[in-house]
Amino acid sequence: GCPELLPHSTAHPKSETDTLPLSSHSRRRRQLKVEYDRDEGVTPVKTEHWEPPDWKKQLGYIREMRSGRDAPVDNMGAEKCYDTEAPAHVRRFQVLVSLMLSSQTKDQVTAAAMQKLRAHGCTVENILATDDETLGNLIYPVGFWRNKVKYVKLTSAMLQKEFGGDIPDSVEGLVRLPGVGPKMAHLAMDIAWDQVSGIGWAGSRNQPRTRRKHARPWRSGYPG
Repeated sequence: GCPELLPHSTAHPKSETDTLPLSSHSRRRRQLKVEYDRDEGVTPVKTEHWEPPDWKKQLGYIREMRSGRDAPVDNMGAEKCYDTEAPAHVRRFQVLVSLMLSSQTKDQVTAAAMQKLRAHGCTVENILATDDETLGNLIYPVGFWRNKVKYVKLTSAMLQKEFGGDIPDSVEGLVRLPGVGPKMAHLAMDIAWDQVSGIGWAGSRNQPRTRRKHARPWRSGYPG
């Protein structure tokens, strides 16, 4: 509770010693006793922890299937599309661009487009200096290439203005960029920033709502 109010007294000017801070030795700490009200007669609600059925078995199958690392994404994915000799912020930008181009596009097509972009000069400044027609010819035939020309240009302008030519270092910042969704953002965090922020969910409209509902909050806590 609050301390009782003192009776009214005549105010006196503070002396120099009154305004000096107290030393750690002379300061006295008041001991407060904290008490909590008990909820009598209230039964605690038991929350059920949901897990996907047989998820550990399924994870084992996935690890076995992926042990060879021989899918196109292993050789042509966003981890392979950037210039390893470029400055760090340029590499991160190229990772983001490759992810933007990869939507609705085969890995082989994305890799070919990124190879042409890198030869042209895949930096924020150079993309902004490139006209839309030239940029379209460089990334064609990636899926929805006309829209991607617009998104890459808008994103590049935003990166130059707000991030000094680098990409955001958070999922929240990445999804603010035109043409960048949560799946791309999580992949960019992993590849560009080496931070695991979540799982990229590429669900379709026809998947059951219950599956999508459970996939968001569930955390397995399973290592690896």
